[in-house]
Amino acid sequence: MSCLRPAPARRFRPTLLALMAAAVLGACATDDDSGSSPAPAPTYAALELNIAHINDHHSQLEAFSGTELTLDGVATQVELGGFARLTTLFKAQQQAGTKNLLKLHAGDALTGSLYYTFFKGEADAKMMNTVCFDAVGYGNHEFDDGDGMLKTFVDQLLGGGCGTTVVSANVVPAAGSPLAPTGTPVHKPYLIKTYDGVQVGIIGIDIVGKTTNSSRPLATTQFLDETTTAQKYIDELKARGVRHIVLLTHQGYEADKKMAAALSDVDVIIGADSHTLLGDFTRFGLSSSGAYPTVVQNRSGETVCIGQAWEYSKVFGLMNVKFDTRGAVASCGGRASLVIGDSFKRKNAAGTFVAVDAATQTALSARLATDAGIKVTAPDPVAAGVLAGYTAQVDAQKARTIGTASQALCLVRVPGETTNRSGGVAGCESANTLARGSDAAQVVAEAFLRASKRADMALQNAGGVRTAIAAGPITMNTAFTVLPFTNVLVELEVTGAQIVAALEDGVANHLDSAQSNGSHPYAAGLRWMLDLSQPKGSRFSQVEVKNRSTGVWSAIDPARSYVLVTNDFVASGKDGYATFAPIYAAGKFVNTYLLYTQTFADHVTALGTVARPATADYAHQKVTTKAGVVLP
Repeated sequence: MSCLRPAPARRFRPTLLALMAAAVLGACATDDDSGSSPAPAPTYAALELNIAHINDHHSQLEAFSGTELTLDGVATQVELGGFARLTTLFKAQQQAGTKNLLKLHAGDALTGSLYYTFFKGEADAKMMNTVCFDAVGYGNHEFDDGDGMLKTFVDQLLGGGCGTTVVSANVVPAAGSPLAPTGTPVHKPYLIKTYDGVQVGIIGIDIVGKTTNSSRPLATTQFLDETTTAQKYIDELKARGVRHIVLLTHQGYEADKKMAAALSDVDVIIGADSHTLLGDFTRFGLSSSGAYPTVVQNRSGETVCIGQAWEYSKVFGLMNVKFDTRGAVASCGGRASLVIGDSFKRKNAAGTFVAVDAATQTALSARLATDAGIKVTAPDPVAAGVLAGYTAQVDAQKARTIGTASQALCLVRVPGETTNRSGGVAGCESANTLARGSDAAQVVAEAFLRASKRADMALQNAGGVRTAIAAGPITMNTAFTVLPFTNVLVELEVTGAQIVAALEDGVANHLDSAQSNGSHPYAAGLRWMLDLSQPKGSRFSQVEVKNRSTGVWSAIDPARSYVLVTNDFVASGKDGYATFAPIYAAGKFVNTYLLYTQTFADHVTALGTVARPATADYAHQKVTTKAGVVLP
């Protein structure tokens, strides 16, 4: 009997015939003198693939002015990002004839700026169509306004004449629902592209838990397990003869690494959701989470290349993958690059940032042109023109009336403070002397709570609310005057004991540490007695939580876990909220990417007429001042 020993071949599963052959080989395991030659492993055409990609731009279409980076060892303010600059870089790759270029967006295109507030994805779709992505994946925030709004966005994206495919294998809408109006979903589980006669499959995967728990998909829309679904469609593509697999995922960097190890036959993962910066950017004063690309192994021990491109149109990712004649990844290369404009500011002798002189600007631009980690880029004129049209409409939209205040919503930081911050608004003459404190901050906290599906309570720092609201019409411009910053809402899982400790932090920040009294807390779904004459740790008593379903108030349970929604500034420990800092630093939060101003505007719009909350719903139920005076 002659016993052949075929070399192991990639991407083959044993058939019955192969198993029988293996049994024969087992019988011949010690027969090394047959003189037979090993059967050759199958060979494939070598392939080079270049993947240009972005993720999580969150409707941030304009550049971030005044961003401080370290350039040549000097603190320098730059314009960072801007979608029109990304368009320039994508087009440059095409114009340069980059071999086998694949253009991907890994999801969370939506939610996070006025461009979404006013245009609900239309501006994003138009800007994305200046790039013409091959494939776009869903992120959890694509579902923030439900399946119907997402269908409109997809229609706008697919109607741009680019031939873009939306891919999402584990999102299964019900037949007849907005995402499957004819029974067939508007998205596909995967896209097959052909390069140099070789097929490449791109499979879309969206995060399940965060989408179903913190966004607003229809109850009839199914979200299937990420890893199981990925393997199912990898196997389907293999059966169709597709040898090279790219997963376009929206589940986070750590989840991507874990998934890679659990799958067979995956080659590349282009990810999103965790807003991860990959690569070495220490020379620019930025830290990252790993190498770009990150190289790991799949379940079969084969190389997998993982890439992600930070957030908010700030980074351009370009991955180079080479496949050998075994069909395996031979090498992963490429880089994620910061995208900036060509204007630079540095500190003068007085410590003020001012524009550098022309010679410095020219020299710095020339030096940066030699550093692949940063790209000085002009906006694409076509994309800039598209954006300018929406920018003008944003300015006009700010004047739009969104509701009415039936009473003045007064501005107070600390109940009992001597300063009246309401700016002469009628009806607020004695607001600073009352126990309830800030009507405006209270209503803002209630808006946060309305916006979060999961939260038991909401927290807002007094200083984040900037003006009182007079009785009468409320416009979008009012909302952006009251809440002028770019904070977003995040959800923290905290114990009752940690909530009370954080409240103590907020007050101690101004009473004990002599920092800004803007840290003073206001809340919705949470109320207390406050005695400012007591030391830290004894100031808050009778802290109670309101059940969102029944409306019943009960004492906070120190050991119970609650979900708190607040702005990302407070959540990260700023304004003295030290209890939250390690929780946030450990990544134990869900970022909703809901612009806090937008949530307030949505709250006003939903109510139509805004009044002061009921007395029982104010956070401050009783306040004793530092001097021991009980406020009315």
